[in-house]
Amino acid sequence: MESVLFSVQLVQNILINNNSASAKSHVQNREGGVVMDASDYCGATKKPEGKYEAMTICFILGIGSLVSWNSMLTIGDYYYTLFPKYHPARVLTLVYQPVAIGTMIILAYYESKINTRKRNLAGFTLFFVSIFFVLVVDLATSGKGGIGPYIGICVLAACFGIADAQVEGGMVGDLCFMCPEFIQSYLAGLAASGALISVLRMVTKAAFEKSNNGLRKGAILFLAISSFIELVCIFLYAIYFTKLPIVKYYRSKAALEGSKTVAADLAAAGISTKTKDQGGDDDKQQERLSNKRLFLENLDYAVDLFFIYAVTLSIFPGFLYENTGTHGLGTWYSVVLIAMYNVVDLISRYIPLVPWLKLESRKALLIAVFSRFLLIPAFYFTAKYGDQGWMIFLTSFLGLTNGYLTVCVLTVAPRGYKGPEQNALGNLLVLCLLSGICAGAVLDWLWIIGNGTF
Repeated sequence: MESVLFSVQLVQNILINNNSASAKSHVQNREGGVVMDASDYCGATKKPEGKYEAMTICFILGIGSLVSWNSMLTIGDYYYTLFPKYHPARVLTLVYQPVAIGTMIILAYYESKINTRKRNLAGFTLFFVSIFFVLVVDLATSGKGGIGPYIGICVLAACFGIADAQVEGGMVGDLCFMCPEFIQSYLAGLAASGALISVLRMVTKAAFEKSNNGLRKGAILFLAISSFIELVCIFLYAIYFTKLPIVKYYRSKAALEGSKTVAADLAAAGISTKTKDQGGDDDKQQERLSNKRLFLENLDYAVDLFFIYAVTLSIFPGFLYENTGTHGLGTWYSVVLIAMYNVVDLISRYIPLVPWLKLESRKALLIAVFSRFLLIPAFYFTAKYGDQGWMIFLTSFLGLTNGYLTVCVLTVAPRGYKGPEQNALGNLLVLCLLSGICAGAVLDWLWIIGNGTF
């Protein structure tokens, strides 16, 4: 009897040791790069690592999402010397925005079927190629004006619009199902791109102001810097961001909730996703709200973003370049105004990180957004009767409210939804944001009625 008991115990010990060895082998396979399943990764008890690395990368990717376009806006003073009769700040914005919104409508409609990895990489690559060719156009024409180079720059501005819709919608949708700090960092990066370019513009303007072709030399310098930043973003997103543990965790979670847009990113990180035929989640778990229902449930947030940017773009940048008069700062005046807007816009996007300063009430957000319409008569009367100090203050306040309200809306809106729904909602809200920018760019032309001809 004792020998039988000893034999049974021996068999149990062998089985336990085999199971333990199998588990260890499975873990080693994960670390060694063998494909694992999304449910295994999402169900891991260990807290995902890499949050602060992910926030840093999101910030850099945010810079890359707008640095090309902000480069063209910030060298507006250079383009006004090349194309003085063509209103470049207004025309380039008017070319860029309809293309961006048209592309975004298509991408938002087919959002659930689009490979987010290919979408974002295509967007960053198009940004790099376009900003590089802006530099090539200037070098090829030796900085001369004329209708030919102007049309070429307008075509490249349209390319920026396509890239912006791909990257901004793709990134915001992707980050909406991750922690709010990621999307806040990305939005701060968007503002930082403007602040960075503005600071570079002021430095280059000061450095080359007295030299021959100083404006052109400065413009060429940071167009080259912008091209380098776009190239860095391509490699960061393609190689590093995808493999961060916390990013893999959130994407695995979204995949288990039915998201198909993250499959390529997970595959690049060595994680497989189950399809329905492979024994994946049942239909009930993978059900999601339609885009129409998501839009109606978040109509106030959509209205918020539309009017935030409609008001901002009706003033910035065209009005600040053409309708603020002549003051003591001379040619530095518009450069200082653009820089103040961008810097304060960046700072304001960190205010919501303080919990008691973050505005989360839907009614309060609507009131704050509609109160910004008062800025339009304020700018009009300041330009007509005020001095440059008041204009700088108003421009700073415009940037403050723009950045702060944008972060509040985009970090609060996705709460309570599943991963695929958050991705879809992020794309819809970016569509509303771009629509507001487009409306603002059109309304900006009203400032020149009675002040001259096109």
